[in-house]
Formats: sequence, C-alpha cells, structure tokens
Amino acid sequence: MSEKTTAENLLNNLVEALADSVPNQKSASFFEEGTSSVTSQFNRLFGREKPVHHLLGGGKSADVLLWRNKKISASVLSGATAIWVLFEWLNYHLLTLICLAVVLGMLAQFVWTNASGLFSSNRSSSEVPRLVIPDEAFVNVGRSIGIEVNHALQFLQDVSCGGSLKQFLVVVVSLWAAAIIGSWCNFLTVLYIGFVAAHTLPVLYERYEDQVDGFVYKVLEQLQGHYRKLDAGLLSKIPKGKLKGKKHE
Repeated sequence: MSEKTTAENLLNNLVEALADSVPNQKSASFFEEGTSSVTSQFNRLFGREKPVHHLLGGGKSADVLLWRNKKISASVLSGATAIWVLFEWLNYHLLTLICLAVVLGMLAQFVWTNASGLFSSNRSSSEVPRLVIPDEAFVNVGRSIGIEVNHALQFLQDVSCGGSLKQFLVVVVSLWAAAIIGSWCNFLTVLYIGFVAAHTLPVLYERYEDQVDGFVYKVLEQLQGHYRKLDAGLLSKIPKGKLKGKKHE
C-alpha cells in the first residue's frame, strides 16, 4: 500500500508541476510577442503598422514599384527613360512623334492589305482589324484626374483657412522648393525625376527599412528642436486668427 501511495503521490506531483508550467510558458511567450510587436511598431517610420506594399495600394502598381517582377519594372522604367531621352536630349516634339507613329501605322496597314492580296490565291485582300479605344477609358481618366485635382485644392484651402501655422509654413516652403526646382528644369524632367524616384525609393526603403527609420527619427528630432526654438522666439508672438471662407450661392 505504501508503494502505491508513493507512486500516486509522485504522479500527482508531476501532473501539478506540468499544469503550473503551461500557463507560465504562455504568459512569457505573450509578453515576448507583445514586446517585439511594440518595438517593431516604434521602429517603423511615422508609427505605421502596415507594410510598404500595402501602403502603395497592394495591387499590380505596388508590385511594379517594389520590383516584384523585375522584367515588368525594368521595361516600364526603360520606356519612361526612352521617352525622356527622345524629348529632352534629341529635342523631339510631341506632335512630331505622333505624326511619325501615325505614318508608320498607316504604312504597316497599307503593306498588310496589299501584300495579302498579292500572295494569296484568291487575290482578295484580308481585312485589317479596327483599332477602337472605348469611350469609358477617356471618361475614367478624366474623372480620376478631376478627383485628384479637387482633393489637392481642398487640401490647400484647408491648410490656408485651418489656422495651423506649422502646417501652413510646411506647405509654403514645399511649394517654394518646387518652384525653384521648376526653374532649373522643365516639367517633363521633373516628371521623369519623380517617376524614377517612385521606382527606386520604395524598394530601397523596403530593403533598408531599419537604417532609414533610425536616420529619419534623428533628423526629425533635430528639426523639432529647431522648431521649438523658433516657436519660442518668434512664432508664439504672432497673433493667431481663424479665416472663414465665403460661401458662394
């Protein structure tokens, strides 16, 4: 009987020890996961919680910008570079290129129609497929451009009439910098620089995310320190007022 009781006691002690150790392991793992998630959240730029691919839309455009398919991304960037070289270095004009493209298309259709009649046995020319662009494509492009323009105008008006001096100064300085860059080069070059930056900066940031976040946080801390000095010395003394926009009926 004593041997049975000792065996039962040992078994009960072992079961209790295992039961006590299971929640301890779960709580420790939960604490470690919570710490790692908080750390990763604070290390990401501007406290974002979503990956770069999701922030760029998560579709085919994001795949192209992040070079998920290197052939497609390289071909898009090469096409933009070819257009920029034609207009900027070779001094071609848009009307010239359009006329040359139309002439080449008409020449190809002329050769296709007449060559098929000469080499075929029944001497009948084959029909050339019609090139028709649907009207919905133009409507969608115009609608998307109008939406973006209205959003930009609404943002600028909110900044102007919102009473936030810090945001107002940031927008004014950004527009002033854009005006200076526009005086250095033409609009096509600015578009090309933005296109190249859109195809290089996101993928570089995704690859070197930790280093970029650390550098940006240091720069932001320095800028905030300079802004506090400027606010304490000058901006705090400027009287603030709210502007109300007039309603047009």
